[in-house]
Amino acid sequence: MVIRPRIRGFVCITAHPVGCAAHIQEQIDYVKRHGAITGGPKNVLVIGASTGYGLSSRITAAFGCGAKTLGVFYERPSEEDRPATPGWYNSIAFTNAARAAGLYAANLNGDAFTDDLKRQAIDIIRRDMGPIDLVVYSLASPRRIHPRTGAVHKSALKPVGCVYSNKTVDTDLGIVSDVTIDPASEQEIADTIAVMGGEDWEWWMQALDEAKLLAPGATATAYSYIGPEVTWPIYKNGTIGLAKNDLERAAKRIDALLKVNGYGRAFVSVNKALVTQASSAIPVVPLYISILYKLMKAKGTHEGCIEQIQRLFAKQLYNGSALNFDDGGRVRIDELEMAPDIQAGIAPIWQQVNTANLETLTDIAGYRAEFLKLFGFGLPGVDYTADVEPHIPMP
Repeated sequence: MVIRPRIRGFVCITAHPVGCAAHIQEQIDYVKRHGAITGGPKNVLVIGASTGYGLSSRITAAFGCGAKTLGVFYERPSEEDRPATPGWYNSIAFTNAARAAGLYAANLNGDAFTDDLKRQAIDIIRRDMGPIDLVVYSLASPRRIHPRTGAVHKSALKPVGCVYSNKTVDTDLGIVSDVTIDPASEQEIADTIAVMGGEDWEWWMQALDEAKLLAPGATATAYSYIGPEVTWPIYKNGTIGLAKNDLERAAKRIDALLKVNGYGRAFVSVNKALVTQASSAIPVVPLYISILYKLMKAKGTHEGCIEQIQRLFAKQLYNGSALNFDDGGRVRIDELEMAPDIQAGIAPIWQQVNTANLETLTDIAGYRAEFLKLFGFGLPGVDYTADVEPHIPMP
């Protein structure tokens, strides 16, 4: 099958297995170039391990720290007439590379919200790994079937309390337009918190604690975003922001659990805005990212997922370093994005940008390139005219 990108809305509905493998190898090579991370974790559980920050965390743990990893994700394998999801191919490529390097790598493909998958993970950890010393919770899902109530919760990306209007961009067509979004209902707020908040993270940690599978000094982290005021109505102060507040609530409870039982620490890490499958779905945010990339690349401070996470591990979590907490108890690795000169440059471009000058004033081309890389397209050295085998089993 010759696989080409097919864009539908804010998602690409095809993925290239060879390109995904090349993207994984790029990230592995980056971590290896930066050398071993001393004092790093040896047994790592990544919940949401197949794309984005979770995937980069798994790569950094394995190839920077030599860790055994268990990755939990929910990805679709290939079907007769279409390729698998990029996360499926990413996980295969990571697993093959890790095992070729003599590193233990196990995978669980299923609904991480369920009690059954938690039991399966615990069985694997007990049998093959030993106590976990790092848990990364990086789950991104649009819906959750609550394992205790059976209720189906669907997240909504909406403002809270008032109608919100601002500029946005169709990244595929390059059209800048105004978008108006009605405020979320109370039910939509509650559903978004149920899907994207911290309850499930707490339950994972409780399950590991009860199974006595947390190592002394164990760390648990989840990833979040705050960003600038221009995105706050739809992000920080919107439904997703309320869910992230609940994630921070959970971090405090998990931190207390770990300390009471003689383990380590739990925290939320606030990371940089990046092109991900999740961020592409949020109105306004892709336009902001396109402007941000233009400014940060000009300054030489731009980072992608793997650069952010390798820096978090090497400069704050391990190597004898200390975590950089803000006044809210969050770890911050978004300081390059939030630098005053970068943020001061956003507003004038935001006011001026339109469809006619989009290519000039922003890095929309870079945004598109990064978006396609998520699905394995645009990687150097890959022949996208060649037939490839889409039906690849998980190792």
